[in-house]
Amino acid sequence: MLISNVRPWGGESSDVRLKDGVIEAVVPHEPQRTPEGDALDGRGRLLIPAFSDVHVHLDSTRIGLPFREHTGGPGVWTMMTNDRENWREAERPLPERVAGTLERMIARGTTRVRSFAQVDVDCGLEKYEAVIEAKEKFAADADVQVMVFPQAGILREQGTRDYLEAALRAGADAMGGIDPCSLDRDPAAHLDTVFELAQKYQVDIDVHLHEMGTMGVFSAELIAERTRALGMQGRVNISHAFGLGGVDDATTRRLIELFAELDISWTTVAPRVTEHLPIASCTDAGVRIGLGEDGQRDYWSPYGNCDMLDRTWQLSFINGYRDDALIGHALAIATMGGASIMDRRIPRLTSVEDRPGLGVGDPAELVLVDGETVASAVMDRGQDRTVIHRGRVVADALKVLSVPTSY
Repeated sequence: MLISNVRPWGGESSDVRLKDGVIEAVVPHEPQRTPEGDALDGRGRLLIPAFSDVHVHLDSTRIGLPFREHTGGPGVWTMMTNDRENWREAERPLPERVAGTLERMIARGTTRVRSFAQVDVDCGLEKYEAVIEAKEKFAADADVQVMVFPQAGILREQGTRDYLEAALRAGADAMGGIDPCSLDRDPAAHLDTVFELAQKYQVDIDVHLHEMGTMGVFSAELIAERTRALGMQGRVNISHAFGLGGVDDATTRRLIELFAELDISWTTVAPRVTEHLPIASCTDAGVRIGLGEDGQRDYWSPYGNCDMLDRTWQLSFINGYRDDALIGHALAIATMGGASIMDRRIPRLTSVEDRPGLGVGDPAELVLVDGETVASAVMDRGQDRTVIHRGRVVADALKVLSVPTSY
């Protein structure tokens, strides 16, 4: 395929040739160039890497359903209980909701997805199986990794471990964990189980860490200790971690250096809490950072609309980014930053100026979007989008081409 007249990362007008799922050439735009094979008129739009949503809960979505009043209370356990009380009563069956949400994400430019699937004594494997079904339905349109997730903890309810192991045995891509101190109240036992199961089934680890201040730092250090001792460098991600930068400067520097040394990545969902580790410092040190939407208008929160360009705006906003380079860095995190977490062979971002993903030999995971500059595209969040996965167009005009009707 030849994509003509596009502006990679907002640069000069170019023609981009794709072959066998990768970018084969990027050359200055020539209006008279005759394409070999398929042709796509870029119409002067921006060309950016496709989005990577590396923290989403497809299994709890209410996207496409009537808007409902938020009924959850404060705290993880209260929110989880609210989800348990309501998820079975939604207006459409769970597999339909999950598939519809994934479809909407792809239509808006996300072709790399890391989704959690809740597994516990309440839902058993039902939510996990719904996410797997959606993954298989859209296997030609997006790459989806599924993380088995003990939302209710591992130790609080008898039988949880058995369900977790059943999902891993069935082929889950990663083992999840959550708040080792504050939820299960036995951080050593919780993390030992997480790492034991991950090693047994040779999968990555992704731990939700909502814990603030010194408690959060303590849990992060326990995760790092096990990562080093068990040789799991490059296979561990910490999600949220929005309290790790609020203790003191020396602790912040130590954690950044530790994460970089062990290749422990960090996924943020751009929360209102701003005591997280400094993003630019993490990038400069070599810490992989990805972005995710978290819930999608679910029983936890009314936020989330399947659009990672919106979430990129939010990441820029909560960090106070006004400089074009920093806004561009937020977009690089939302695209190639997350991609480097899903596939550690993809190089991590090297600086706030790094704009990878559109060079010769890079995977043809691309989005064409209207905008004057990268910063303006983040601010305006245009809807004129064409999505390319593995070198072929999978969505256009906010519609996935493989499905007859939009969700």
